[in-house]
Amino acid sequence: MIIIYHNPRCTKSREGLSEIEKYNQPFVIRRYLDDPFTKEELTNVIEKLGIKPLELVRTKEKIWIEEYKGKNLTDNEIIDAMLLHPKLIERPIIVKDNQAVIARPKEAVNKILGNI
Repeated sequence: MIIIYHNPRCTKSREGLSEIEKYNQPFVIRRYLDDPFTKEELTNVIEKLGIKPLELVRTKEKIWIEEYKGKNLTDNEIIDAMLLHPKLIERPIIVKDNQAVIARPKEAVNKILGNI
């Protein structure tokens, strides 16, 4: 199954969605701001991305700068911050089976869907 974690107000997220649609494969849109991640789901996505939690954070967001920047946070604390403030999560995220990619730029979608 293909899932896009999407924010329709974000230009990059809309571009990622448009890129997925080119593959003519079934997919699910998850508006993660309206339907937030559970801790287990977010941890699982981070593992599939193969990154540290901080790499998924939008560090230029006001909330990050005001509340978290410069603090020595554990991975677990960073995940908790993203759960508390989903706006901090980089988007869009595309998940297919055991793979995931942050589709910025939109061509990154090809990394996991290009072999369909």
